Amino acid sequence: MYSSLIESMMSTGKAAKLLGVSVKTLQRWEREGRLIPATRTDSNRRLYTESQFREFIGLRQAGAEPTRIIAYCRVSGAAQKPDLINQRRVLEEFVVARGLANVEFIEEVGGGLNFRRKKFLEVMDAIGRREVKALILAHRDRLTRFGFEWFEHFARTHGCEVLVLNQERLSPEQEMVQDLMTIVHCFSSHLYGLRNYRKKLNEALKKDVTHAPEE
Repeated sequence: MYSSLIESMMSTGKAAKLLGVSVKTLQRWEREGRLIPATRTDSNRRLYTESQFREFIGLRQAGAEPTRIIAYCRVSGAAQKPDLINQRRVLEEFVVARGLANVEFIEEVGGGLNFRRKKFLEVMDAIGRREVKALILAHRDRLTRFGFEWFEHFARTHGCEVLVLNQERLSPEQEMVQDLMTIVHCFSSHLYGLRNYRKKLNEALKKDVTHAPEE
């Protein structure tokens, strides 16, 4: 019976992994009273029961309202750091004007065509877990250069409102040029690859014809 009880428990690391959150998030949930560990070890490590874990997932899916408000700022490179400062300042003014409290400001340096940006993924994962009530952007391309409508749809279907200030001046023209150059380079590489593939294929076909046995 004792061994069965131990097997039904999980460590903080395992619980965090299964929930798709960080260990710090679990610690915060404990402070907020949202998810209290079932017990602690002699060394004061948190332990959660599997039944507690399943119940918590069910409660969250059933309808805990999202509470986080995130203001997301982005520029493509270090050279645009002044633009990043301007974005944050404008968003801070918007937040104050709206009377919003406890807003999380997230700043990131990375290309708008890169969907593997660390902080971008963290924001989208949080939205997917229905933790985010509102996402605030200075301009839609601060989140992503293309496909914004899909991300907006994803956010809204997970209870997150997307607020876009449409500040065109906070969308650096230099970034757009860089992104366009990236697209051109990408397609050029594909075309070169196709030409190279076609050349090798023709050479292989000619070689097969040359060495084909005579009937």
